[in-house]
Parts: sequence; C-alpha cells; structure tokens
Amino acid sequence: MNIGIDYTAALKQSGGIGRYTRGLITTLAQLDRQNRYLLMHTPDSPLDGLRVFESCPNFGHRSYPLPERWMTIGWHRAYLPVPVELFTGPVDLFHSPNFILPPVRRAKTLLTVHDLSFIRHPQGAVDKLRRWLEQVVPRSLERADHVLADSVSTKQDLIEIFKMPAEDITVVGAGVESRFRPTTDPTELERVAAKYRLPSKFILSLGTLEPRKNFTGLINAFSQSPVQETHHLVIAGGKGWLYDDIFAAAAASPVTDRIHLIGFVADEDLPTLYSLADVFAYPSHYEGFGIPVIEAMACGTPVVCANNSCLPEVAGNSAVQITATDIEALAEALHRLTTDQSLRAGAITTGFGQAQKFNWPAAAQRLLTVYHRFENG
Repeated sequence: MNIGIDYTAALKQSGGIGRYTRGLITTLAQLDRQNRYLLMHTPDSPLDGLRVFESCPNFGHRSYPLPERWMTIGWHRAYLPVPVELFTGPVDLFHSPNFILPPVRRAKTLLTVHDLSFIRHPQGAVDKLRRWLEQVVPRSLERADHVLADSVSTKQDLIEIFKMPAEDITVVGAGVESRFRPTTDPTELERVAAKYRLPSKFILSLGTLEPRKNFTGLINAFSQSPVQETHHLVIAGGKGWLYDDIFAAAAASPVTDRIHLIGFVADEDLPTLYSLADVFAYPSHYEGFGIPVIEAMACGTPVVCANNSCLPEVAGNSAVQITATDIEALAEALHRLTTDQSLRAGAITTGFGQAQKFNWPAAAQRLLTVYHRFENG
C-alpha cells in the first residue's frame, strides 16, 4: 500500500501528541519494510526529526505548500474541497494522527483521537480552541473510515458522546522507550541536577502548564502536607495556556521557596529527572493516555496519580490513586509515599512490571494490523 501520514505534530510538538506520534511511527518504520510511507509536514516544520527515517527506503517525506495556519483555514474554515492527494500523490490510505482529517479524493482515511478533554474538561481549554475542536472533530469523525484511540477510556468517550460503533474504533496505546530506566551514573545525575538547579529531595510533576494538569491543586496539597518539611516540589513543563493561576498559587504558598517551576526539560534529560525524584505526582483532571506515569514507573519512581479517565488503566495497581479534586487525599498520599518504605518499595517493584506492559513495538504492530485492514480497498 501507499500510506500517507500527517507527521507535522511529531516534528513540531515536543510532548503529548508529538511524542506519541514519534514513538509510534519511528517504531513502525523498524517493523514494516513492505508498505510505502509518505510523511507529510508543513514547510515550517523542523526536519531533524526525519533523520531517523534515512535508513528506511520505504519512507519518504514531503512538505505541504502552505504553512499550517493557511492549510487549516483553507480546509477547515473555508471548506475548500482540495484533496490531500493533490500534495501526496495517489495514496491508498491517509492517516491523520492529530484529531482532524483533510479532504480526500479516493483514499481511505484513518483518524487518531487522543482525548476528548475539550468536552470532558472544557474549563481547561481556551474558548477559541474549544469551539474550534467542537466543530472540526465531529466532522472528521463522520468522514473517517476508522478511528484510533489512545486508551479504552477515550474509546468509551467516543462511543458515549458521538454514538460511534465500538467496531469502528481501535485502541492503540503509547509505549515507553527503552531509555527510560533508572539513572545510576553519578556524573549524569549531577549534570541534570545542576542544569535545572534541582533540590536534593523533591516531588516531581511534569506536563504543559495548563489547567487540566491540576498543578494548582498539587501546589495546594504540597503546601499543607508534612512532606513540605522534608522535600521540595518541582514542576517541569513549558507554558501552555491559562497558566497564570499556577504561578499565582506557587507565589501565594506559605512554602513558596520550596516550589520550583523549572520550565521545559529537554527530552534527553527526562529519564534522569524522573530518577532524581522521590515521588512522581500526576493529579490531572483528565488524560487521553498519560505517558509520564509509565515513564516515571520505568525509571523506578513511585507514582501518585488521579483516578479519572485513562489513568487507572495505565497505572493499574502500581500507583497510589486519588480523586483529582481531593486536596487532603493528595497531601496524605505525598506524605505516605515519602515516609512509608514498604509502600514505596511495593510501588517501585510493581511499577517496573506495569511499565513493561506498554511498549512501542506492540503499539506499532497494532497500528500495522489496522493498516492491513485497508489492503484490499
């Protein structure tokens, strides 16, 4: 088959959807040398991320003629019926890994929906983006020949909200790269600690700074927990949207000097950052998958996370789970995971096993199985 894939998010987004798409497609390239793949991207995309495909003769790439903004306006605001095949050439299947589908002429279409946070947690989205997604996602779902979801939770959301038949949705989860494992090299540990000016003992949280991640709740829980007497709180992640309340909560905390928002962390530093932390906290209000949870587990860091959306299926019995809005329960969990050695040891041991359940080769093989459904048109 000739398969076109919109690879823009993989090249332009460091975390979230970008990380998911990179992990899936780069692993797919190692598994499949039969089908022919064309990775499409916008002309302003950084191309360093395409080097991994240089040794894959059945993978090529091509740029759309216009920047992402103008392609989006043309396809999804002006509804110009310009088929994607005009830019890809003839393809049997076009896969959009980022919520929306362009028009097609003859190609079958595959759409990945990562989450429905704009519906399940609308207060966490910028109004303009939320209204946009409310318009374009349902239209894309109607036109898709098949839909992929990151988790069983997202699949159930699609069935419940959009009344989609279960057989039209396949779950293709994320994985953990093999580089996510405990860092033991003292030089590397010292390098990352110095680079981000990390305290010696800290609770870590990670994600784009935006309301859905519940960093304000985490700050409040940390501030009232006994853990703040022995540990610091480190929040890593670049600025997203509606993040002023996060900085305000940190500044207003009675232990503000023990709360550190360190900004974006380079991808290559993440395994060591997880390894340096005593606890990883992920009290998000809603997730499509929650890759950081299993990355932290793979690095031997005990996890406390929320018990909503996909997080129970990702964390299994290996994390302390709390209700995202229960500040007292979160405060207690942070304290217990730093003081109860039996609880910590159990979380670390079972966490390694839980993380091993999620790997990119298995996810890529599931994706390839879906692709094969379209072989005969």
